[in-house]
Amino acid sequence: MALGGGSFTSANKVLPGAYINFVSKARALGSLGTRGTVALGLELGWGPSEVITIEAEEFQKETLSLLGYSYFDEVMKPLREVFKNAKTLKLYRLNADGGSNATTTLGTLTVTAKYPGTRGNDIKIVVQPSIDNENNNDVITYVGNLKVDEQTVASVEGLKSNSFVSFSGTGTLEPTAGKNLAGGTDGTVTGESYVTFLDKVESENFNVVAYAGSDDLTKSLISAFIKRLRDAEGYKVQAVLYDYPRADHEGVISVKNNCELVYWVAGATAGAEINQSLTNRIYTGEYIVNTKYKPSEFEKAIKNGEFAFYQDGDVVRVLTDINTFTSFEPSKNEDFSSNRVIRVLDQIANDVARIFGDYYLGKVSNDSMGRTLFKNELVKYHEQLQNSQAIEEFIADDIEVLQGSGKRDVIINEAVKPTDSMEKLYMSVEIQ
Repeated sequence: MALGGGSFTSANKVLPGAYINFVSKARALGSLGTRGTVALGLELGWGPSEVITIEAEEFQKETLSLLGYSYFDEVMKPLREVFKNAKTLKLYRLNADGGSNATTTLGTLTVTAKYPGTRGNDIKIVVQPSIDNENNNDVITYVGNLKVDEQTVASVEGLKSNSFVSFSGTGTLEPTAGKNLAGGTDGTVTGESYVTFLDKVESENFNVVAYAGSDDLTKSLISAFIKRLRDAEGYKVQAVLYDYPRADHEGVISVKNNCELVYWVAGATAGAEINQSLTNRIYTGEYIVNTKYKPSEFEKAIKNGEFAFYQDGDVVRVLTDINTFTSFEPSKNEDFSSNRVIRVLDQIANDVARIFGDYYLGKVSNDSMGRTLFKNELVKYHEQLQNSQAIEEFIADDIEVLQGSGKRDVIINEAVKPTDSMEKLYMSVEIQ
């Protein structure tokens, strides 16, 4: 075998041999990012004071262990609304701080709820002699009427903490038919609670943040938060609020009919793909929707930038999928009031930033070859958008990638034509 071999950077080898490079066939690195994540701050009687991530499958199967309530509990109704369409929830408990943990004592055993809050008062401990071993006791933890943990031990020292309580103390266990924990309290929700929520959730990846309350200061806070993320940070997300058309911004959706519908709209907005509109979508939630509006009131709602629902026979439907932007101008027309259009534009902005950061930033030379490579990547990405009917009439020349004024600067100019759904039919029939 010849002495030379391996790979090469340039044809400058000295030893005879075969120098072979293995190169992947060029393919698009970037793909369409996923949607479906809602960020929500909620008052709850159980849970930590941090943002927790819940997937739809987890919520259906593990609601009790995750949140301290059964899936069918009335307290979980807002989350059931969100998960009608959302895939992921970033949940923050607004009233965790300042609360107290429920506790009780059983002889030398002290039992303390894992989290502060009133839900801890629904925890009950049963200690009974073990059937299998007369020297042991079964220690059972109930939340409401649901058994969540059972341990068979000889003494207090043998108990291990579970998902709901911690055990401490020493000595012999005293049997009891059942004793509830007590003294659990919730913290108080203030404006600072929402400031903390937004501060924590800013570092998370989400599509929509929701607030179903009626406090205008909190609405203003969230609206300003979204505008800053979109306009200053380049993080293209939206907020769903109740009765706040004054936001007048494509990043804010204002629900008209009921405040509780914010949860369903947030999940549906986050879960909608870029080639989908919520216009005429059937409401699939549990709340009774107030749809008693005149046609003229619905017209006014659309002009005001309000997201409304209407009655269609036995079902309730979305009137039109719009946001609060109404200050149209030549450089920013009514297209920006369509949430489907905004989803396309936001997807492009977020995905191009991700593709650049993951595959090009600091890795590819800013020369003609590197910029051509980046352009080809963007062209393939936009072809994915066109194939999914998110945009139309796209050609490669709609994108140009140029060097900026500095050696490390890259400038992208592009023209894009988002598609929207059919909403209005104008038909003329000629009778002969």
